[in-house]
Amino acid sequence: MPKYNKLVRDRIPEIIKNTGKESKKETLTDKRYIDELKKKLNEEVAEYQEAKTDTDALEELGDVLELMHALARQHGESIDTVEQIRKEKAAKRGAFQDKIFLIEVEDD
Repeated sequence: MPKYNKLVRDRIPEIIKNTGKESKKETLTDKRYIDELKKKLNEEVAEYQEAKTDTDALEELGDVLELMHALARQHGESIDTVEQIRKEKAAKRGAFQDKIFLIEVEDD
């Protein structure tokens, strides 16, 4: 039996069962859950960075966004709160729309 030892989406055990296979799973503690969410986020960001097409990139970004929703909930807030924080930072410091790449800053 292959071992996965990773966080999966909620319906994966059901999908596995529908193929006639059995799986072994556990429900994580809050601390372990957030640790696994962070690992999964790193995995999905790496997959986004390796994406070769816009379609693949957007699919990976969807996975990243799903993890952001879960992480926001785990931190006691909603993605709406995260979005508000993003907007406030964009208003104060700008976003990343102008494609600015800072080379250096003059020393005094």
